[in-house]
Amino acid sequence: MELLIHNYLNSFSTFFLILVIVAMLYILSKGADILVEEAVSLSLHLGVPKMIIGATIVSLGTTLPEATVSVLAAINGNPDLALGNAIGSIIADTGLILGLAALIGRLPVDRLVVERQGKIQVLSGFLLAVVCLPFLSGGTGNIRQWVGWLFLALLVAYIYISIKWTKKSTSSDSSVITKTEEMDNDDLVEEKSPVIIQLLKLFIGIVLVIGSSKILIPAVEISAIRVGIPQSIIAATLIAFGTSLPELVTAITAVRKGHGELAIGNIVGADILNVLFVVGSAAAVTSGGLDVPVNFYKLQIPTMLIILLFFRFFSSGKNEEEISKKEGSILFAIYCVYVILNFTWH
Repeated sequence: MELLIHNYLNSFSTFFLILVIVAMLYILSKGADILVEEAVSLSLHLGVPKMIIGATIVSLGTTLPEATVSVLAAINGNPDLALGNAIGSIIADTGLILGLAALIGRLPVDRLVVERQGKIQVLSGFLLAVVCLPFLSGGTGNIRQWVGWLFLALLVAYIYISIKWTKKSTSSDSSVITKTEEMDNDDLVEEKSPVIIQLLKLFIGIVLVIGSSKILIPAVEISAIRVGIPQSIIAATLIAFGTSLPELVTAITAVRKGHGELAIGNIVGADILNVLFVVGSAAAVTSGGLDVPVNFYKLQIPTMLIILLFFRFFSSGKNEEEISKKEGSILFAIYCVYVILNFTWH
């Protein structure tokens, strides 16, 4: 099937291939949107607290495009595409999305998120950088299959800890939940379709994500070869931006509605999942692991660590109440420089 799709796309002109990539990125993001919306609605029907939904299902849903693209790329023998997509998504999430969100509106800092998930976010980035080092794989950079399974085990542990944290927060905050919020939740459940319809929509979302990914990967591969740009660079920029669209839409919508804390929480969670879920699943499905391209040590990995440290510094100050527009512009500038260097250093 993959070979048939590849041969069919190879017959298209480069211009038409670009249109296909744009269309698939759009379908990919819409599929993820459907998946997240219906997962949230289904969870409300089942009586799962809203905070748990945001900490687990929404974060997993918005990183599903990255995971799908990376796993399919790894299975098809394109490990640089898989790893580049994950690292590029972390950079896009933290630099592009949070930077733009801070410039558009207010991004209040949630102390619990910063002190808990924020630390895990930075540690995850450094963990990924360490396992990419050549000395761990006999002279060449390679994320072994067992490391992938280790990441997935850490993912389960992270979700479990997040649920415990969220339950504690829910119980401590339950006394301040307003009657209006309760009515909003009740109205949301009543307005939604029956459970069977929601399950069907969930399935449609999954099909859209996986189906568009199967077309997106060969389209990018062919375009990269024709233009002369390495797949790893395309993955870390165009694909990373496209698969980060769910986070972008969520962040911008949250900021415009005055809920900037949700934007920060979603991005912090997405960064963690890009390491544990995306890289972990991609490495776990390949017996040879994920090879780390040499150019990643010069730009991708250092940029990921730099932007995570900058965000950590901006959000963890004792008197820091929000990510300011100046700080947002710095994060956005780092992302812009990163994109420019990607296309000038190859």
